[in-house]
Amino acid sequence: MGILVKSSYEKEGISFFTPNDFSQQLGYMKREKDYFIEPHVHNPVERQVVWTQEVLFIKSGRVRVDFYNDDKVYLESRIVKKGDVILLASGGHGFCMLETSEIIEVKQGPYSGDKDKTRFTPVSKENIRYK
Repeated sequence: MGILVKSSYEKEGISFFTPNDFSQQLGYMKREKDYFIEPHVHNPVERQVVWTQEVLFIKSGRVRVDFYNDDKVYLESRIVKKGDVILLASGGHGFCMLETSEIIEVKQGPYSGDKDKTRFTPVSKENIRYK
């Protein structure tokens, strides 16, 4: 499962795309000039993270994202481009750079090396389906 926020998305105020129980939260904020957010610190709250969830910000280029279910079965593909943000929340995923691309990735740590992921055979080009 992925949550894609297209670069054209716009809404007043603040809204979150994720449910409260996701270990990675993804929200959007649009505030007018001089809107003030009070200074704050985040309190230490112990959390248990079981699944890695990634947020990707497409800084430049175009990327095909291939989505798979938890059993590594291909579902569909989407194209993301400059300015888009995607939260990879569950299942599997793979990427094909359609242009030279820059991606900023945010995910939970610490990184566990090879224990962090299981690689598998990607979908063949002739079986790609776009949503």
